[in-house]
Amino acid sequence: MRGLQTRYPRLATTLARADLGVCETPVEWWQVGGVSLLAKRDDLSAAACGGNKVRALELLFGQVKPGRTLLTVGATGSTHALAVAVHGARLGLRTEVITWPQETHRVADATSSRLRTLATVTPARSVAEAYLRVAMRRVRGGVHWIPAGGSVPLGALGHAAAGFALVDQLMRDGLPLPDQVVAPLGSGGTVAGLLVGFALSGLETRLVGVRVVPRIVANRRRVLRLADRTHALLARLAGVTLPPIQADRLEIHDDAYGGAYGRESEAARLAADALADAGGPRLDSTYSAKAFGVALHRARSAPDDRILFWLTFDGRWLARGNDVPPTTRSPISPRPR
Repeated sequence: MRGLQTRYPRLATTLARADLGVCETPVEWWQVGGVSLLAKRDDLSAAACGGNKVRALELLFGQVKPGRTLLTVGATGSTHALAVAVHGARLGLRTEVITWPQETHRVADATSSRLRTLATVTPARSVAEAYLRVAMRRVRGGVHWIPAGGSVPLGALGHAAAGFALVDQLMRDGLPLPDQVVAPLGSGGTVAGLLVGFALSGLETRLVGVRVVPRIVANRRRVLRLADRTHALLARLAGVTLPPIQADRLEIHDDAYGGAYGRESEAARLAADALADAGGPRLDSTYSAKAFGVALHRARSAPDDRILFWLTFDGRWLARGNDVPPTTRSPISPRPR
């Protein structure tokens, strides 16, 4: 948030944050399968359980009153729920999670297993039942509600800060501005926040949200509505008039979903395998592998465009748990081809 606070000093007093160790993440050149593209390593956003979720949580946790238990929801393999539990525990907070079923895979199973060691998990048979249980639990009191994915205006401000800082980072590191930024689109907080951040920084790039959830959850209208609400919240907290959001720069890519949340696709598997063969970080089949497949295809089919892939999944804990072998090569290239 440092860049936004420098631009809008009033945020230092109007925006509460919890110290979760969120930091600037590197941008790298990757060479994968003969293709060159940029990668924003947001998997490295925090030392413990990085990825996109922690950016929202440092703001959402800033509102927690002492003695409260964190309450959230998600699918059985929810990385959001895991991030809430991990970072809540670091602050001495208990976490309760109500989950619903999903099509599973190896990473989702590992996430679910780890979540059960860190939080009180109550399974529900459906999304509707999960939210009914949430309502009942909130009536009992003593909990602080963390919305699914952290995808509310306050949480999306964390992603807006990352998007805003990207231009300065690229210029400082001598890297070109991207023509397209590709990120997974689930509950929408990351893409909506980036849209706001890019508008603030003046970055004129196409933002491609790769839909990985049903269209009723992730669609253009919902993303733009969240972006508008985030923009309005920031304007109020900063006490200034902000540059407008450029809605025409948002593209929703619908072809990578696969028909069910968490369902693996062949294109995503091949993309993840190609990155692994190049010595790159671990991707998950639900979000990052699908988005990377789209980024890789666009980099291959439009070689004159600079494509930046926004990596939102932190798989380092899987490697530390010997779930995957250590890499011996690196996809990083010192310069573009």
